[in-house]
Amino acid sequence: MNLPTRRFSSVRRAFVPYLMAGYPDPDTFCRLFRDVCVAGADIVEVGIPFSDPLADGPTIQHASERALAHGVTVSQALSMLAECGASSSTPAVIMSYLNPLLQYGLERFAREAHRVGVRGLIVPDTIVEETAPLERICRSCGIDLVQLLAPTSPPERQQLILQRTRGFVYLVSVAGVTGARPLLADDLVQWIAHIKAQSPVPVVVGFGISTPEQAARVASEADGVVIGSAIIDIVRHSTSSDAACAEVKAFTSAVRHALDAVPPVTQSPLPSRRI
Repeated sequence: MNLPTRRFSSVRRAFVPYLMAGYPDPDTFCRLFRDVCVAGADIVEVGIPFSDPLADGPTIQHASERALAHGVTVSQALSMLAECGASSSTPAVIMSYLNPLLQYGLERFAREAHRVGVRGLIVPDTIVEETAPLERICRSCGIDLVQLLAPTSPPERQQLILQRTRGFVYLVSVAGVTGARPLLADDLVQWIAHIKAQSPVPVVVGFGISTPEQAARVASEADGVVIGSAIIDIVRHSTSSDAACAEVKAFTSAVRHALDAVPPVTQSPLPSRRI
């Protein structure tokens, strides 16, 4: 496992805020990255802007379009992460669709991404049955290839995903695209517990989580929580870069506080699980 194990523990649930590389502009993105790290992020998920983000809802699509309008490329996203200091503090996990990575070169991307502090990679438009070549490249470069597990995955496929994922498994909380939602599914916590009981790696839940209270509810079973669209919404509706950074930092602190208030889990500690 290349993502530090200290990011996950039975007493500290990991918070993974999502930012879009270059959104709302490259300078503000770097400020946001540093601010969420200071405010309590354990890992930062960074999206690579793409013109056809099929797993993302309108909020992330908006951020992607704005970043593309600024001319943000894979190379520039990696340069921004180097400028942010990701390699010296909080690790980054990149979320990218496959085509930009193929255009850049998979080996070149993995090598350069690791150099700037990327320790994990999520590629939502690949399927686990076809990721072996990418897994080998990531492993050779010290990057965990994180697999997505959706509510629609049948039991036999769930087992395959849990066997192949590295770093953590990204549990998708809804059968749909990303986006802040007012309510969580009634059976979400039970489903997280069901997957966690089978998982050899930490379980991190994303899609649809938008408030500190929802994060705490999810973390009653999960090892970590991803929040993306709610953060992008804060940035989108802020009146300035300074306001965006201040409001995102305050939101991150609130989520950190909510997660820290969740009682420790009583099951076997993570070091006994395969990581």
